[in-house]
Amino acid sequence: MFEVVLYEPEIPPNTGNIIRLCANTGSRLHLIKPIGFDISDKKLKRASLDYSEYVNLQVHESFDQFLGKFSMTNVFSISTRGKLMVNEAQFTEKSILLFGPETRGLPQSLLDTMDTKKILRIPMVNESRSLNLSNAVAITIYEAWRQNNFHQPPK
Repeated sequence: MFEVVLYEPEIPPNTGNIIRLCANTGSRLHLIKPIGFDISDKKLKRASLDYSEYVNLQVHESFDQFLGKFSMTNVFSISTRGKLMVNEAQFTEKSILLFGPETRGLPQSLLDTMDTKKILRIPMVNESRSLNLSNAVAITIYEAWRQNNFHQPPK
């Protein structure tokens, strides 16, 4: 199923909500260091409820370390600087969905290494800056899953 990657996440409740989302969609979650909180944070645990035990959560020292295990060709970056909208992408069950930190998004230096056709944006009304990270992940996962006919991952 999908690999959800949070690049340098900063806010525990967002990550907790994403843990719950990944558990309910069969997606795996990857956190790229540095992480702006302690993974044992009470706010993280409160937001994820008891879903943490149902998620394959991996922590990586760097994005390069993550890429040592996965192919860059499957990475879709979600950014307000994307030219294509998420519904214009063609997701597969091996898609990797990359999201930046809450306060600054993915760094331009990282986006510069990506295929521009795989830098996606979520539509918003003019003059809007951004969505909440967990909402952006939910929108993207459900679009990718819809495109794959809501296929259930093997247990």
